[in-house]
Amino acid sequence: MRRTVTEQQPLYLGIDGGGSKCRVVLMTADNQVLGEGLSGPANPLRGMSLATASILDATAQALDSAGLERSAMSQLLVGAGLAGVNLPEYFQLFSAWQHPFASMHLTSDLHIACIGAHQGQDGAVLICGTGSCGLAAVKGQVLEVGGHGFPYGDNGSGAWFGLQLLKQVLRSKDQLIEPTLLTELLQAELACSDTLHLVSHFMQASPTDYARLAPLVFTAAEHGDAVARQIVEQGAGHINAIAERLLTINPPALCLIGGLAYKVEPYLASAVRQLVVPASQPPEHGAVWFARQASAKAAETGIT
Repeated sequence: MRRTVTEQQPLYLGIDGGGSKCRVVLMTADNQVLGEGLSGPANPLRGMSLATASILDATAQALDSAGLERSAMSQLLVGAGLAGVNLPEYFQLFSAWQHPFASMHLTSDLHIACIGAHQGQDGAVLICGTGSCGLAAVKGQVLEVGGHGFPYGDNGSGAWFGLQLLKQVLRSKDQLIEPTLLTELLQAELACSDTLHLVSHFMQASPTDYARLAPLVFTAAEHGDAVARQIVEQGAGHINAIAERLLTINPPALCLIGGLAYKVEPYLASAVRQLVVPASQPPEHGAVWFARQASAKAAETGIT
């Protein structure tokens, strides 16, 4: 049976919208989780219609799982952390969206990841997954580093590691550098040994396609391969540089997030590793924190 809610019951919706999926959580003012939803991409770079459709679909799922009428959407106080809105034109596009919510407060997906990781307290996050970037929030100051996209950015990311692997394998097969275990691992992974076929395979490769190969670099490095070890050290150096830039505003703690984080962590500087703590909450919960803070500030200033 569907439930209705009264206007005296504030409901918060946290949205974590990325390039591959949109995850939302529906919560009460006292932090009770009522429902969750998962849908497709919510990055406006993939198109506003797709992004907004994904948000609305995931929201409807959350309301359904909470047993609430879809009409309750109009009462939701929303915090939305979306990939792509760090670019001003996409921030403006989403700000102009005629959404069905009571209010929507917009920030980047990286920002809500930091808020969730530290439960609204000061801290920093460093992402090392398909892409790479970092953010620190300390005493109201927010410092964001990286996140510029592959291949011109995202150094030290999974996509970057995969691309370096391919480059060095091709150089090795041309006998321009020493033989490397990376060649054997890549050929086994793709069931392909011909150089031109390897090149052809990657003609239309996405960052995700390259990132899938990143673990091979660490496997080869762990077996003593010098070429792989050099890639790992260079990639970890990029991540360490992001971390040290974040530390310039003195965050009290740092969370490493992403599929490669645990692989890269041992190569980071000791001053960085000493600050690493586990993330307390996922990004969508951080979006709820952001919604609460932004809603309270809006109420104080009289801005809705």
